[in-house]
Amino acid sequence: MRILVRTAAVAAMLLLTACGGKTVTRVDTASTIDLSGRWNDVDSREVSTQMVTSILNAPWRDRWEREKGGVRPTIIVGQIANRSSEHVATETFTKDIERAFITSGGIRLVASSEERDGVRDERRDQQDFSDPATVKEFGKELGADFMLMGTINSITDEEGKKKVVFYQVDLDLTNIQTNEKVFLDQKEIKKFIER
Repeated sequence: MRILVRTAAVAAMLLLTACGGKTVTRVDTASTIDLSGRWNDVDSREVSTQMVTSILNAPWRDRWEREKGGVRPTIIVGQIANRSSEHVATETFTKDIERAFITSGGIRLVASSEERDGVRDERRDQQDFSDPATVKEFGKELGADFMLMGTINSITDEEGKKKVVFYQVDLDLTNIQTNEKVFLDQKEIKKFIER
């Protein structure tokens, strides 16, 4: 009897495992897949690319380069605050912006305050442990001319099985020396979700 019960239990577990399995398929990372309607990787890439293009084509850059004898401006990407109604990986969005800036070749980009702390720790270690011919000096960091900051907001409208989510990303670029805002722009995304 015990053998019969054990056999039935094992068979039941195998049957449940077989029915409850899932399939995972690898897809191209550039493909557009929007399952939930929430902010996703495609939104992050598209908005960052559009914003960086807008920043680089705005009049502030030509004025700066004319005043500075053709020197490219140096930008630091500051805080992008998530004020939406959902979790948004703002660090991923920030990295998408930084990648688009570097790829453009139109500006110089410096490390964020958190990243600089790690670099400075390395520089301190070099003072004691590296060959003097290769030690990097303190006081040689490139200072940023401008800081980019912004917000991600959302508005959700829902009725029954239908929902509309509106995202608004606002970015502004501020001259660090003068506090003058030299660029303001926003990008919007609107999604209709039907269950």
